[in-house]
Amino acid sequence: MHAFEYARPGSLAEALALASNGRRALFLAGGTDVIVQLREGRRACDLLIDLKHVPELTSITVGPSGALEIGAAVPLAEIYEHPVVRRDFPALVDAASIIGGIAIQSRASLGGNLCNASPAADSSPALMALGATLRIAGPAGERTLPVADFFTGPGQNALQPGEILVSIRVPPLPPQSAAFYHRFIPRNEMDIAVASSGVYLALDDAGRIADARVALGAVAPTPIFVPAARDALLGREPGAEAFAAAGEAARAAARPIDDMRGSVAQRRHLARVLTVRALENALRRIRGAQ
Repeated sequence: MHAFEYARPGSLAEALALASNGRRALFLAGGTDVIVQLREGRRACDLLIDLKHVPELTSITVGPSGALEIGAAVPLAEIYEHPVVRRDFPALVDAASIIGGIAIQSRASLGGNLCNASPAADSSPALMALGATLRIAGPAGERTLPVADFFTGPGQNALQPGEILVSIRVPPLPPQSAAFYHRFIPRNEMDIAVASSGVYLALDDAGRIADARVALGAVAPTPIFVPAARDALLGREPGAEAFAAAGEAARAAARPIDDMRGSVAQRRHLARVLTVRALENALRRIRGAQ
């Protein structure tokens, strides 16, 4: 590991100033990815900026409308133990509670998982299905970006030099709607998804599907939306026939690779199966079986 300096800013303004001083800077939220990358020589920096003491990045707030804002450095355990998250956003619990193990979850953050930009990250499809957006601050001011537009390639994100991911904003779910995240791993826990699916389902007063989103992980260079799956669901009765059509659209949209964790054929199959199961579970949530 190359030598670097460590800074612990106490405000967002101080963190932005440190990030924009021309030195090679990296950010430390939980450190569960960046410390390993530094040790293995996969990344290098002159300055490591610890964001755990910046209030905007370490708080969870709920707005008057019910919208949720999660600081990018909030530990995963704090997210999935939060009573409002557990009650109103169970799909976040689906994802946050399976990233790493208990020890990792006490340090690792949702923002860090997003910024690491792994195609197999658990947070990405869940947040995409929930319609989440990202608050980003930098030298030119602040901007908002949908989670789906944040990933530019494997391990690459849309942050510009000097920018910091400040928080994740999740809109309130309307009545008669729910989301669910599902993945497949070879082991029972502490593994990386071979494939995953995050879905959102909303019903109208007649009980038909009024809106839907399907997002896939680990089957393309970045997490992807499946517009064809949405099209296959809209206006239909929620059930086996509609869900099978959406699953087939997910299978067709998958663009996976062969690697040590799974084959192309397996991942395409999983994209279909996981999407169907996630839709079934979202429907159960709507009908009251959390």
